[in-house]
Amino acid sequence: MQRILVTGATGNVGYDVIRFLSRLQAPVQIVAGVRNVEKARQVFKDLPALEFVQFDFEQPATFTEALNNIDRVFLLRPPQIAKIKKYFDPLFVQMQKQQVKQVVFLSVQGAEKSKIIPHHKIEQSIKAFGFDYIFLRPGYFMQNLTTTLLADIREKQQIVLPAGKAKFNWIDVENISEAAAILLHEFEHYKNRAFELTGYENEDFYAVSQIITENAHVPVTFKNVHPLRFYFIKRRMGMPRGKILVMIMLHFLPRFQPEPHISDFYEQLTHKAPTKLKTFVVRERVHFTP
Repeated sequence: MQRILVTGATGNVGYDVIRFLSRLQAPVQIVAGVRNVEKARQVFKDLPALEFVQFDFEQPATFTEALNNIDRVFLLRPPQIAKIKKYFDPLFVQMQKQQVKQVVFLSVQGAEKSKIIPHHKIEQSIKAFGFDYIFLRPGYFMQNLTTTLLADIREKQQIVLPAGKAKFNWIDVENISEAAAILLHEFEHYKNRAFELTGYENEDFYAVSQIITENAHVPVTFKNVHPLRFYFIKRRMGMPRGKILVMIMLHFLPRFQPEPHISDFYEQLTHKAPTKLKTFVVRERVHFTP
């Protein structure tokens, strides 16, 4: 039986990856890599077959036990980590030592072209270390509206970003996680390739604000700000410097790039259409209420 380590297991994506993997009823052992095992047991108390192990990107001492007898890793980048060589290379070295050779990495759409974002550097490191890999490159998470951007929406009825009129492709984390679970299960069929995973809607934040206003019945507007102003706003809110810089890169650079490519890979993989923005907002509208 193959053993799959899921990093970031209690986060938005990791949580759903484990859920979808467990539903596949495949002959694999899922291992949840978490910083706090006891808390994670409560989160997944309805999955008695799930194994737990302490795993923390910022604590390399946790790598050895976490990788014990692991065949395949689902890897994602915690938002606060921007120094790739410092935090990811030691993990890759340990994976080599323990003969862990297969990685499914949650990257971002356009990572192959944008050399300054952390995801590009991680992809290059994975290749340089010689792992078999699948790079899953999704569009912009719809769940950013209910997590990273939620405080401004609830407190100010605004989305505040240096994004201008840039269009983003919007994809539901549930769609991403379902695709990731299938790729983890069918790794040999898809290995050493990269796949764009998108929804069917490219929209700027002006349009998304209107969708929230109309479907969550909360008046939300988009406020475009200069990147430097955005930096100081978020620093005053206590956001880590590295996370702010990544947010600026992910929201400001698309202003100078072509509109995102739309892929039908999710539908090919699952035989279902991806979630629409309106559907997502209606489903999650309780989050937007001040």
